[in-house]
Amino acid sequence: MTTEEAARVESGTGRQGQEREGGQDREQELDVFAQLCPSRAMFAELADKWSMLILMSLAACGQQRFSELQRGVGGVSRKMLTQSLRSLERSGLVRRTVFPETPPRVVYDLLPLGRELAVLLAPLGRWTEQRTGQMLAAREEFDETHAEG
Repeated sequence: MTTEEAARVESGTGRQGQEREGGQDREQELDVFAQLCPSRAMFAELADKWSMLILMSLAACGQQRFSELQRGVGGVSRKMLTQSLRSLERSGLVRRTVFPETPPRVVYDLLPLGRELAVLLAPLGRWTEQRTGQMLAAREEFDETHAEG
């Protein structure tokens, strides 16, 4: 099932919501639910532990140096921040700019694709902050109900 199909199922539109191009049903070429689809690998990369937080930090604070990002995204190691930034840069979401100074100054900021994604992530971050208490309570209830004993 593609994400487009999942959204149609969720909204109740089913196949009637399928886009048409030139009078023909347009086949969905990419499918994040398909194991070998490149969009699946991209989705997994974006959904990793640090990528979304980095994008959200850059959106909220603007251009940042490496050390600022590391402080802003609490708990990320230098190694993981470096790997995540390289991946985001490689995917066209983040720009790394090196200024020819002594010592060299390096800053990171969002490219248009990164800004677009960060706009989508912001409500998810807010929702998570607002609903964490409920989810923690649900976990506690679940653990009590399913405790071995």
